[in-house]
Amino acid sequence: MDCPAPHHALLQIQLIDWNGRTMAISLYDISVATYDQVLGGVTTFLEKGAAHCNENNIDLGDIVETRLYADMLPFRFQIVSVAHHSLGAIKGIEAGKFSPPDADSDLDYAGLQNLITETHNEIKTIQRETVEGFEGKEVLFQIGDRELPFTAENFVMSFSLPNLYFHAATAYDMLRMKGTPIGKRHYMGRLRMNMQDG
Repeated sequence: MDCPAPHHALLQIQLIDWNGRTMAISLYDISVATYDQVLGGVTTFLEKGAAHCNENNIDLGDIVETRLYADMLPFRFQIVSVAHHSLGAIKGIEAGKFSPPDADSDLDYAGLQNLITETHNEIKTIQRETVEGFEGKEVLFQIGDRELPFTAENFVMSFSLPNLYFHAATAYDMLRMKGTPIGKRHYMGRLRMNMQDG
């Protein structure tokens, strides 16, 4: 019996717009394309943060240790987590296993900027066909003895993206708290607008 070839072009996710029309969306667009946008925003506000601190004699070493509250992890961890929940998420899907990032990083501010630059550059090299081939793949999140099973698409939508947004927004908030002149447009990155020719 012949089996049809698998089709990975579009996820069977039904989205409904304001006019009641349904549409499908690709795994690449909800993962890599979104990671690309967020990483672009993080790159921008990190640059703005460094410039602000240098102009106002604020020690960048203090910034990387900044916490919004004593029991929260510092700025350094937030940026490491942005890389982990973007490029690291794709690598986790490929491996079928994902775990939390290392909380003991010793990167300084420049090192964090380099991490995001390298992560962003590598994200841009990931091919659409590769990611679409992960549709339906099992991904296991492990933290200690606890295991949470996902499919690739549910891992991205219900775990990876919420974590990515949380850590990116937290890092943004820390820089804003230190007086960095940034706004939502710096956080959001490059929008995927429907640009018409002509």
